Amino acid sequence: MNAPHRLLLALPALCLALSFSEPVFAQDDQLNVVVILSDDQAWTDYSFMGHPHIQTPNLDRLAKESLTFTRGYSPVSLCRPSLATIISGLYPHQHGIVGNDPPWSGMQNGERRPPHNQPAYVQNRMDYLQHVDKLDCHPELLARHGYRSLQTGKWWEGKPSRAGFTDAMTHADFTRDGRHGDDGLKIGREGMQVIDEFLADTQAKKQPFYLWYAPFLPHTPHNPPERLLAKYRDKTDSLPMAKYWAMCEWFDETCGELLGLLDKHSLAENTLVVYVTDNGWINQTDASRYAPRSKRSPNEGGTRTPIMYRLPGVIEPRMDTTTLASTIDVVPTTQKLLGFEVPEGLPGIDVLDSDEVELRDAIYGEIFEHDIQHMDDPSPSLQYRWVIQGDYKLIDPSKRMSGESPELYNVVKDPHENQNLADQQPEKVETLQSLLDEWYLPDSA
Repeated sequence: MNAPHRLLLALPALCLALSFSEPVFAQDDQLNVVVILSDDQAWTDYSFMGHPHIQTPNLDRLAKESLTFTRGYSPVSLCRPSLATIISGLYPHQHGIVGNDPPWSGMQNGERRPPHNQPAYVQNRMDYLQHVDKLDCHPELLARHGYRSLQTGKWWEGKPSRAGFTDAMTHADFTRDGRHGDDGLKIGREGMQVIDEFLADTQAKKQPFYLWYAPFLPHTPHNPPERLLAKYRDKTDSLPMAKYWAMCEWFDETCGELLGLLDKHSLAENTLVVYVTDNGWINQTDASRYAPRSKRSPNEGGTRTPIMYRLPGVIEPRMDTTTLASTIDVVPTTQKLLGFEVPEGLPGIDVLDSDEVELRDAIYGEIFEHDIQHMDDPSPSLQYRWVIQGDYKLIDPSKRMSGESPELYNVVKDPHENQNLADQQPEKVETLQSLLDEWYLPDSA
């Protein structure tokens, strides 16, 4: 892990000040970066994506102002490995963070997992942070060029300074509710003051910045303001569904607040805004829980997300409904746009480069167990690999998914994967399995 640089901080008490060495001073014309991350939201659940009820006026505007890929994907449909991919540009089997919680052998009395402040388990969780420590995360890459970076919202990898963040809301004390964001999860739900003050401070000091906005929205608890819930109560006979729809609009409102802060500080013209979702979500009708074939699944309901890139005057706004894009592209695309070197070995492409887009043949993904099976080896946790080439998607179960067979879908004609074509097109299955094996062939495949 490369050492970030000392940058003086002047943020409210909620933000943790982190100090580093070797000052670097930025050039006046450097661009800023804002990454917006929805948490547990289906690719269909925006008005610009055609949802008949959910209203997302702010994200509709952002999509209209952006290069928007409607065929965007997260390689993995679980938050922790997905977020690690977005910030590192690597697949989970490459960065090593494959599930939410590390192994634990001390289960008793039917516990699903141990109390998170249990001392031995706290140590296990600390030990698993070895993976983020080995990475060159995006804030670290930008710190070399004088960037301040602020973490807000969802965060699993211990103290955000491990990934190079200079400023952070999350305290990451695993002995006091530091599992996946702690104080950082207040962003959005409890206002945007931390971001407002960060933007004011960086501009006063003429420092370029990277902002990670990952609010716990529309993630459970689905407890939207009554003024929003009232809009959806009579649109469905399912109260849990109405709550989820209202949560999507609440998230949209906070995105509008964030974009408004960029306008307030005269930053919209020189700030790249990137939008992705960590993983999908299909709400059950009888409870605020995810349904099958959504979160944690290899299906479109778990892996697909719109992906947006906005930079006025530089990126031409366009709704791209055909190109395959992935969250592994965020780091290389951003680095090249900023004029910085892209680290060797990143599997993603610069989606603003038409030549790179033309050369891309397929995109890939992998699904792992929620609870990590091995501290170092991803293979024992693997459930599925998947690949999309053109119109076709293959879902290939690993050996641990006993009794399951490969599934093949034409996701352009059948985006909800209702018709499994594997038996009808065995040659296509074989071709796509060969692509998967060339990409990643673990022992458990």
